[in-house]
Amino acid sequence: MHLRPLDALELILRDGVPPPVPEGRAVELADRGTTFVRELPGPPGAPTLVLLHGWMGSGGLNWCRVFEPLSHEFRVLAPDFRGHGRGMRARAVFELDDCADDLAALLDALHTGPVVLAGYSMGGAVAQLLARQRPDLVAGLVLCATAAQLPVGPASGHPLEAALAVAASGVRLGGHVTHVPTAPLRFAVGAASNLRRTLRATTPTDFVQWAVDELRRHDVRTLLEAARAASRHDAREWIGAVRAPAAVVLTAHDRLVPPERQFATAEMLGASVHEVDGGHTVCTRDRFAGPLVDACRAVAARN
Repeated sequence: MHLRPLDALELILRDGVPPPVPEGRAVELADRGTTFVRELPGPPGAPTLVLLHGWMGSGGLNWCRVFEPLSHEFRVLAPDFRGHGRGMRARAVFELDDCADDLAALLDALHTGPVVLAGYSMGGAVAQLLARQRPDLVAGLVLCATAAQLPVGPASGHPLEAALAVAASGVRLGGHVTHVPTAPLRFAVGAASNLRRTLRATTPTDFVQWAVDELRRHDVRTLLEAARAASRHDAREWIGAVRAPAAVVLTAHDRLVPPERQFATAEMLGASVHEVDGGHTVCTRDRFAGPLVDACRAVAARN
């Protein structure tokens, strides 16, 4: 894995101008717990767009560059997954299917009707699962920096899945991490406390504090389990049966989810492709907004 969340945050803050992030609210989900969602109303009668963040992100961090442009055409919802940000805390081992069920319960609670789902990386896997499990709730799919099969795990012969399982079990049993197998996960444990020293002096203090607080809200055990769950996602056998209109925002220089895998997913779905010049953390750059808006608009127009 080549995620570098610290670099991603530095890109978010590089211009010294904090992007607008909407306030959020807690939502009680029947028999599941309390989750958290950010919301922008959009124009009257606008279609609902639900933004699903990636691993180690939150609804605010992952999508902070695109809330404003998307809100001109859509009602926008951005929930936090369980264990991430202000998302619900659960005793159960993190599974992507549970995230899809949480999302279905949220959409039912908010009476949204069918929505367009935009999923980034791990969030794209959750979007795929909901489209399969509750097609009545999904009016369209926009998959960003993701694929039908995420690139690490047993199917690829990668040892990370087993290492993550061991690390997550250690946290669950002992309440702390004694050995974290990869640099990104070591960051999840300790680097947030050092973030201030790396940020540019021109960055507004209140936004820096908000970004640090978002990272500190993550549950470390859940992050480990989420990384393992994402590494096991493989929808290749069934994704072609998903009938919702779809678009793929293809990250052209992605070292985590190879572009050819993203393009293959687009072909399986019969999706339009909207290329963006960037790698896996391009969501932190202003240039991500244009292709994303185009993709969401294309999918909404097919309903």
